[in-house]
Amino acid sequence: MTESSGPVRPSAIAGYEDWPAYVQHHPRYQAATPAAQELADALGVPGAQQEPEVAVQWEETHDGVTTSQLSWQLGFGPRTTSWLLRPAGSSGPLPGVLALHCHGGNKFGGADRLVELPEQHPSAEAAKAGHYDGRALATDIARRGFAVLAHDSFAWGSRRFDLSVPPWRTASALEARQAQWREDGVVPSAADVYNAAAGFHEETVAKTAGLLGTSLAGMVAHDDLAALEILAGLPDVDQDRLGCIGFSGGGGRSLALAALSPRIKSYVVTCMMTTFQSLLPSYLDAHSWLLQTPGLWKLGDWPELTARSGAGRLLVQYALADQLFPEAGMRDAHRVLESLHNPGTYTGSFWPGGHVFSADMQHEALGFLSASLGAHDPKTLPSAT
Repeated sequence: MTESSGPVRPSAIAGYEDWPAYVQHHPRYQAATPAAQELADALGVPGAQQEPEVAVQWEETHDGVTTSQLSWQLGFGPRTTSWLLRPAGSSGPLPGVLALHCHGGNKFGGADRLVELPEQHPSAEAAKAGHYDGRALATDIARRGFAVLAHDSFAWGSRRFDLSVPPWRTASALEARQAQWREDGVVPSAADVYNAAAGFHEETVAKTAGLLGTSLAGMVAHDDLAALEILAGLPDVDQDRLGCIGFSGGGGRSLALAALSPRIKSYVVTCMMTTFQSLLPSYLDAHSWLLQTPGLWKLGDWPELTARSGAGRLLVQYALADQLFPEAGMRDAHRVLESLHNPGTYTGSFWPGGHVFSADMQHEALGFLSASLGAHDPKTLPSAT
């Protein structure tokens, strides 16, 4: 008896069909401390296979910064694209920073929103304008005397899922969105269509991750840890002066990375700090699966997770009119952080405005990293004559 013929069911994880085998047959991430291991286990972070071979796609110098596009292949899924940025003409060792892109509802792109590029995709320009006050965060950090690595993480940019033939549930939701666009007279770009599909598809990604014993945040942490090892291994980078920075979902990634890896000595979390309790009952729907890993609360509240990091310095920036976090929750988190960290190790700053990494906030963050990691602005150094 033959199987009944019918429409072919599309892959629900197209481009990542090798992901389940990687997680199932690969050891878990081995953290340096029991506290970090508890977090790694809660997120389900897979261990790295081995440090991947890094290829240089191109390199150019513009306006005081040398930018190199790099790529590497992890053990599953598409190849990773990243950008390494350094002060032009610098000689190491430089302090290093991992610049972590936000979620932003924009998975068509990734770290390109943080970098000044010869040709910028409109979706990256829109993300930069909407979330980063029009500034290229990673490029600006490099101008302060850092080696900066900005990479596409799991499910974003070069690491995005192939949704050209979306799975059935995603396709159904996407059809409704496209019907609304037609009714409104909107002609969406390819990036708009992809981002709409990816927004619906995140449920499927989270479901798959849960089935495999991991999570969206755990898989993103896997990619971030791999990028951190690549940054640490660069010949002109000082392994003892490494930090990370992120806005929104990137801020959550920054906290997780600092807690998981002893390499991080200083880090910045922007517009991504509150108490879990403050999200109930009205704010959970504003957030993605990147924040809401099942069972994470068992380890403690969001600000309490910072105590699992060995980093010596932490800056948290809060936006008082942030649409994604209630002010009371941010102020409660600030009080918790003050109680957990010794004076001088935690800095919390409150800013007017909404969910945006403003130019003034970036100026504060870059100054914090420069002071805590010992970077020297190339413009202020004496010329070698």
